[in-house]
Amino acid sequence: MDFQSIKERLAQWRDNSLDASEGLLPRTLVILLAVYLLIAVFVGIYWSLMPGNFSVKDNAVVMADAQGQQVVIGSTTTSALIRVTSTLLDKPGGFLSNDILPPGLWLDNMPSWEYGVLIQSRDLTRALRESFSRSQSQSKEDIDLAKAEPSLNFSRDSWAVPASESEYRSAIEYLNNYLGRLEDQGNTRSQFYARSDNLRYWLKIVESRLGSLSQRLSASVGQRRLNTDLAGDAVARQSTYAPGELEVKTPWTEIDDVFYESRGAAWALLHFLKAIEVDFAEVLENKNALVSLQQIIRELEATQETVYSPMILNGSGFGVLANHSLVMASYISRANAAIIDLRDLLSQG
Repeated sequence: MDFQSIKERLAQWRDNSLDASEGLLPRTLVILLAVYLLIAVFVGIYWSLMPGNFSVKDNAVVMADAQGQQVVIGSTTTSALIRVTSTLLDKPGGFLSNDILPPGLWLDNMPSWEYGVLIQSRDLTRALRESFSRSQSQSKEDIDLAKAEPSLNFSRDSWAVPASESEYRSAIEYLNNYLGRLEDQGNTRSQFYARSDNLRYWLKIVESRLGSLSQRLSASVGQRRLNTDLAGDAVARQSTYAPGELEVKTPWTEIDDVFYESRGAAWALLHFLKAIEVDFAEVLENKNALVSLQQIIRELEATQETVYSPMILNGSGFGVLANHSLVMASYISRANAAIIDLRDLLSQG
């Protein structure tokens, strides 16, 4: 075999190798992409599992022991707030609302659930700062609660510096500082005042939130509503004209988002009310309102039942298919009505 023949065979072998490698690379990339997507699907399913309930009493004891303190009035409510807020960051997958990569990018049910929990946590933190920790309207606010509220109200979709998670971690640290001073028997400047007027202040916020959720859930099937914005005041006016009858309907792309936002809000509120039952026990018993609070808790517990359908159904009110939003609205509405009754009881002498 001469040198020219060897050279030609080497060139042919090289060309064949290049052709093979050019065909192998795309196939490898396709296989790797398919494996990644498959793994992402299963990870996404795992990350979408809703956290379970916890005992607010046990949680308060554990947190007090961790700081070498004892449970006092306000410990259970503050500890529940810390635990609920921490769950947003420490559950499987962490905080997903600001994810920009799969599988978190594809998920919308869990971020909606997170938003419902976050709103309730913000409201309770606000009540702690403005009402529960202050004896009078002109009392000095707690320094840590004054920092916790703006940190917890930071945007939930920030993934860069500062990330949402870092701000929420800071809020949890401030709440822990407040809890530590609250349980310190030698520190009399940090207080939690379990009074009926303080409780009514927070319940008013909760009432507003649940009323809005109930309306949005009910609008899943669409309905025409009379405009009652100015009802009850003959001389009331508003900035711009609004028709006397409105057609309200939640877009079909947002139906499951509203459902899971309501589910998250109910989950957080369920634990907060159980904590309130402990810290405000004497106030509720004195007003004969304990059973009313327990009824609210029972209604909210029903919102956490397992959803066996693979998707949130949106059948008509009396149609063949179920309407999960209307079922959720029923529980939320009854809880809201019971909160209104509870506020009335607390306002009585």
